[in-house]
Amino acid sequence: MTTISANLMPYAQAVDDTITSRMSTRAFTAQPVLRDVLTHLLEVASRAPSGTNTQPWKVYVLQGESRNQLVSKVCSAHDALRADPGLAAEYCEEYDYYPEKWVSPYIDRRRENGWGLYGLLGIGKGDKDKMHLQHQRNYRFFDAPVGLMFTIDRVMGRGSLLDYGMFLQSLMVSAQAHGLHTCPQAAWNVFSKLVLPHIGAGTDEMLVCGMALGYADETDTVNQFHTPRVKVDEFTHWLD
Repeated sequence: MTTISANLMPYAQAVDDTITSRMSTRAFTAQPVLRDVLTHLLEVASRAPSGTNTQPWKVYVLQGESRNQLVSKVCSAHDALRADPGLAAEYCEEYDYYPEKWVSPYIDRRRENGWGLYGLLGIGKGDKDKMHLQHQRNYRFFDAPVGLMFTIDRVMGRGSLLDYGMFLQSLMVSAQAHGLHTCPQAAWNVFSKLVLPHIGAGTDEMLVCGMALGYADETDTVNQFHTPRVKVDEFTHWLD
């Protein structure tokens, strides 16, 4: 264990605990989140670093009717897409979040994640109906009262997506520290053509991802799902 001075130990432990306890929450209560709290979380997250301080993030907060209307639109499109796979050409991501060709070890981790979640929920490999409904939980923000959409100006480069990741992590860690929970969601990207006009984003903006935010439903089985992490020595090269 890293040696930390006695004076710093409480703060270091609090930071470590907040980061390591964060998880993708997939069931939320209806308890509302105050606007002042959301504003504070975003202010904290805005201290995330960005190349030459460009601060490329743009955030849209959906609550109440604006949230519910987007859920209805996208869930309907998701159902229509399942009924007619030919509609897939109408819905596509604007940037490559995932690789075109999956290879090990990444495909193995992806499968472990997917079947681990479905196994916990009692969803078998051939149960397409239950898979569809579980996937659609994304488009209901997992019942969280707050939905967040993040966009970026198309003129920005790939490096700004790295900046964006640090902003998103800062937001999620701050939320965790305040007793709130989150689930970052790339699933929304497929339906960006529906999301962007709904939130009033300009034509020069691209959807980066969505996020569910609220208070976790601790009684729901799905929130028992915690993804594993590989050991440090599996991804680290020590050079002396």
